[in-house]
Amino acid sequence: MLLGTAVAAPVNLLGFDDMSCVAWNKAKDDPDQRTAYVVWVRGFLTGHNYALPNQQVSSISSGTIEVQINRYCSRNPAGQFSEGAMRLSDEFSGRNLPVRK
Repeated sequence: MLLGTAVAAPVNLLGFDDMSCVAWNKAKDDPDQRTAYVVWVRGFLTGHNYALPNQQVSSISSGTIEVQINRYCSRNPAGQFSEGAMRLSDEFSGRNLPVRK
């Protein structure tokens, strides 16, 4: 018997050409671009809900998304705001807490 280490397939993340926190921060002065980024995060969270129906992200405002991604990007200035969206889904779905029935 061969027992190998299971390796998760990389996530094919579809988004903007520049998903950096630098781009996110620059967009604060461009309301249309910032709105597009927030809408992308909302779509990402909808995808999370579709993939994990037992760990739903409940209703979340655009303002909360913006605050959370701002916080992520201030802590990780060389990061990607898409990673911030992933952390947001963890936090607001309860995945970083014990799942309760």
